[in-house]
Amino acid sequence: MMKKKSVSARKASLVLFLCQMISALDVPLDSKLLEELSQPPTITQQSPKDYIVDPRENIVIQCEAKGKPPPSFSWTRNGTHFDIDKDAQVTMKPNSGTLVINIMNGGKAEAYEGVYQCTARNERGAAISNNIVIRPSRSPLWTKEKLEPNHVREGDSLVLHCRPPVGLPPPIIFWMDNAFQRLPQSERVSQGLNGDLYFSNVQPEDTREDYICYARFNHTQTIQQKQPISVKVFSMDSLNDTIAANLSDTDIFGAKPVTERQPVLLTPTGSTSTKVELRGNVLLLECIAAGLPTPVIRWIKEGGELPANRTFFENFKKTLKIIDVSEADSGNYKCIARNRLGSAHHVISVTVKAAPYWITAPRNLVLSPGEDGTLICRANGNPKPNISWLANGVPIAIAPEDPSRKVDGDTIIFSHVQERSSSVYQCNASNEYGYLLANAFVNVLAEPPRILTPANKLYQVIADSPALLDCAYFGSPKPEIEWFKGVKGSILRGNEYVFHDNGTLEIPVAQKDSTGTYTCVARNELGKIQNEVHLEVKDPTMIIKQPEYKVIQRYGQVSFECVIKHDSTLLPTIIWLKDNDELPDDERFLVGKDNLTIMNVTDKDDGTYTCIVNTTLDSVSASAVLTVVAAPPTPAIIYARPNPPFDLELTGQLERSVELSWIPGDENNSPITNFVIEYEDGLHEPGVWHYQTEVPGTQTTVQLKLSPYVNYSFRVIAVNEIGRSQPSEPSEQYLTKSANPDENPSNVQGIGSEPDNLVITWESLKGFQSNGPGLQYKVSWRQKDVDDEWTSVIVANVSKYIVSGTPTFVPYEIKVQALNDLGYAPEPSEVIGHSGEDLPMVAPGNVQVHVINSTLAKVHWDTVPLKTVRGHLQGYKVYYWKVQSLSIRSRRHVEKKILTFRGNKTFGMLPGLEPYSSYKLNVRVVNGKGEGPASPDKVFKTPEGVPSSPSFLRITNPTLDSLTLEWGSPTHPNGVLTSYILKFQPINNTHELGPLVEIRIPANESSLILKNLNYSTRYKFYFNAQTSVGSGSQITEEAITIMDEGKEDWKKEIVNGSRSFFVLKGLTPGTAYKVRVGAEGLSGFRSSEDVFETGPAMASRQVDIATQGWFIGLMCAVALLILILLIVCFIRRNKGGKYPVKEKEDAHADPEIQPMKEDDGTFGEYSDAEDHKPLKKGSRTPSDRTVKKEDSDDSLVDYGEGVNGQFNEDGSFIGQYSGKKEKEPAEGNESSEAPSPVNAMNSFV
Repeated sequence: MMKKKSVSARKASLVLFLCQMISALDVPLDSKLLEELSQPPTITQQSPKDYIVDPRENIVIQCEAKGKPPPSFSWTRNGTHFDIDKDAQVTMKPNSGTLVINIMNGGKAEAYEGVYQCTARNERGAAISNNIVIRPSRSPLWTKEKLEPNHVREGDSLVLHCRPPVGLPPPIIFWMDNAFQRLPQSERVSQGLNGDLYFSNVQPEDTREDYICYARFNHTQTIQQKQPISVKVFSMDSLNDTIAANLSDTDIFGAKPVTERQPVLLTPTGSTSTKVELRGNVLLLECIAAGLPTPVIRWIKEGGELPANRTFFENFKKTLKIIDVSEADSGNYKCIARNRLGSAHHVISVTVKAAPYWITAPRNLVLSPGEDGTLICRANGNPKPNISWLANGVPIAIAPEDPSRKVDGDTIIFSHVQERSSSVYQCNASNEYGYLLANAFVNVLAEPPRILTPANKLYQVIADSPALLDCAYFGSPKPEIEWFKGVKGSILRGNEYVFHDNGTLEIPVAQKDSTGTYTCVARNELGKIQNEVHLEVKDPTMIIKQPEYKVIQRYGQVSFECVIKHDSTLLPTIIWLKDNDELPDDERFLVGKDNLTIMNVTDKDDGTYTCIVNTTLDSVSASAVLTVVAAPPTPAIIYARPNPPFDLELTGQLERSVELSWIPGDENNSPITNFVIEYEDGLHEPGVWHYQTEVPGTQTTVQLKLSPYVNYSFRVIAVNEIGRSQPSEPSEQYLTKSANPDENPSNVQGIGSEPDNLVITWESLKGFQSNGPGLQYKVSWRQKDVDDEWTSVIVANVSKYIVSGTPTFVPYEIKVQALNDLGYAPEPSEVIGHSGEDLPMVAPGNVQVHVINSTLAKVHWDTVPLKTVRGHLQGYKVYYWKVQSLSIRSRRHVEKKILTFRGNKTFGMLPGLEPYSSYKLNVRVVNGKGEGPASPDKVFKTPEGVPSSPSFLRITNPTLDSLTLEWGSPTHPNGVLTSYILKFQPINNTHELGPLVEIRIPANESSLILKNLNYSTRYKFYFNAQTSVGSGSQITEEAITIMDEGKEDWKKEIVNGSRSFFVLKGLTPGTAYKVRVGAEGLSGFRSSEDVFETGPAMASRQVDIATQGWFIGLMCAVALLILILLIVCFIRRNKGGKYPVKEKEDAHADPEIQPMKEDDGTFGEYSDAEDHKPLKKGSRTPSDRTVKKEDSDDSLVDYGEGVNGQFNEDGSFIGQYSGKKEKEPAEGNESSEAPSPVNAMNSFV
């Protein structure tokens, strides 16, 4: 029995230490394995370092350790061997190192005070415990003392001292009265950390004689009591009465009334103090103040914030508590006591020191012979701890030498360890505030492989889910793991498997064909072992007919269906829930094999009903909602989809046909138009339904053609104008007999992927096309046009086969024939394929370039021999690039262009070349593999061409008789510029063009001043550049010389402000005038001006119709009509209406006429209708010489037939308003439009 108990204990210990092993060698937590492995001792349980014991009870010093073989135990006391056998009061527990010191049987605890240490040792090393300091608890009595009553004046402060006896551990202090009731505490009265009771100010109600301090010693469960303290508080009134009775009249001065006082700190005293606390402890800082009114305490940290989530205030904020302090909490903490008379403060300088704490504690190391490893012991503290190593409890400096061990500060390095290197090492990190001691063993094992997974273990999974096959193993050195399928199968590799470090084989998506026996093999240099496990892949559980949403009338009956399909080897259970809870315990709920029926439905049956199907491997569920409604009135006719057909029956089963019949469901007021028949192949594609055929809605039977080796199920769907019904229930299954394949794979191709192979591909037959089990393919090939036999190979159900070692790009005859266990398909047809292509070997030769013009060239080459193409000839590629421009002489980034000429061409055209440039080109042949080598670069040059238009033409500095022209050279000179050609001609006021003047300008000029021009005259300019080939495209501009303002004085006319136009009389025909219109009002004087020209003078032979009587009569009639119209417009305007002429003008606005800008009173710029060139800012004359006011309410437009017109000298209308275009000069391609007359203005100055 003792041996069994020891073995059980060893199991627990190994579980504990193996959790700490490094990755050098992982030992599985297997009980049988752990019983057999050797292990150095490990301390698993020990008493605390500072062990305070109850002197009335036996002392138990714990020391538990485990190892293989079981360790023996010994103790030291105060650094020397403690011989247990010589002390009758001391015993050691069996199979343990725990000491029991018998105090209750006559021993004294004080006699056993000291420092104890336990050592656990076996043949592989020795582990030691911490130094355990044993001290008995002490609870001494209070020393007797005579306590004088405390007489205190009202409002003064008071401190009642407790001064408890020194105990071990220190007692817990609290104040109570004679009735053992705790004394109430507040901001005014509170207990300090030292146990004293502080009064910030006393009140008359503080008078009592039973202030008692109690000290509770937890270890001995005793409470000591101090003698009661008496406090008497004198009020000011009673004090004055006492003084008056004892003093003469001359001496009576009276006690002062209670006076308020600003805060004074009772504890701590002074302005500053210091405190040292250890890292990880609780920091307690205290400030208690006297004062009247009672002061309020506030805490701050100078130069920082109090740590969030670790700061607490106790004792009415008089105590600051910070838990789990760290070095970052060092600093100055200030407490501030404040009342309305002032404040007092105290600064406590806190220093946080640290006993040693682990950064990296040493971890057990399990190694194989010859391996390397390290033990690392890193600790921190304040001050920095010292690190020392021990081996088997002995300082490493005097321990037996080990050639595989090297100590480097806090690290021990092991190299090429042997089994004798097994030991237990101790790391000691210590400073003035404490120490850390850790044991870590080095266990060197040489073990042959072992497989811990039970043999022939069975794994069951659902198809399409992961399968994990375990192979838990152990060995030293670490074994290598390999998996095989079947007894003689090949090693498993590939992406369909995942091999885990712990030996587990994962099949991410298990299929039915994954079922089988798998073998795990573990081997290292000491041996080999294998184990077999078995995998079964089950069909998934499915709900093939789910419960559906139901609306049922109250007191009716409703049924939910839950028809399932499952693996035949699994036993399903069906559970029904209502609103995710159990069904009500009500006999109205009837649970059938595949349905739930609710009788006599009530409103409380509303809810969601869920069908849950469970097997040992999977679970599925489906839900539906039940809505209970009141019985409705007779509804209108509802047209809906038909109900599904039912009662499907198969008859006349033959090898290749069967007859299916059914009964239609309710058509729901819409006749059934047709039935759709679908089938499921339960053998090859279970759960997938395919379209078979469809028949008219009047037909309820159909003869169906079948394929061999298919497990058929059929269903029928009814269709009407509303839609399709739900599918019917599946028919019974019908498995057709196997047969030879009827057809061969389609889309057979032979295309090489490498120069020395032929990749034969085809589209595999579908599952039902196989016509039987064991579908395979016979792949045959032979080189075309060579007297050679067919080479054949039979492959599994794949879609590709690679023939290696073929010549480069030769034709092959290929055929692929299907076969199964019953035989072959019909003889397949042959297709022609080619083995892999390689890059062409030679470049095209005799490359010639014929330059057709400055932008087009034709390139010729000789075709390459077809044998050198080594592939399908796809064409030729011409690479060409511009080397440099012959005119600019500046290199730029070379951008190669590529033209591809399909087929076996021998020439091609190169368009889009730049004139006067140097080009290079080469030609390459292209096949399916890529491009062949390039021909030698061929250099050719394009001739000069005509230049592009000058980049710009600006006309500036207009004067009376000159204009300055500036231009930029063409962007593309396309050759050597020889000159510029400038042509210009005047444009008169009728847009008639004057004589054309031509000037030739040297190519190196960029500006020109034209002189001797007419003043106030518009000129049109045509400008282009020339090379030796000819003139380039021209650029045009227009400009006006300025008018001579000094020849005429300004004339001024005052016009009534209600008028919207004014007729200027006495103007000279064909003359430019500047007109200024101004208005004066409350906001001051504002004006705008513009320039226009009068029309040409009439020919002298023209009759002056103004003197004709008929014309005078006509004008009078027109004037009368105008007057009437003005009166009507004036009336409408006063009524808020709009002038008809304005409406008409708005409707026929000329888009060419730009409105006057309202902000500055200027007119829109000139715009030529032909070339859309705006007039330069130097001119202020609009294109049609029109002065237009945007806000005019009236217009002259409606009084003519167009937008242009002329005045006689007396202001009468002459001619039509429409202008005419003049012909352009022979060299030009521009046009101008005739000007328009003056429109309306209020007045002119």
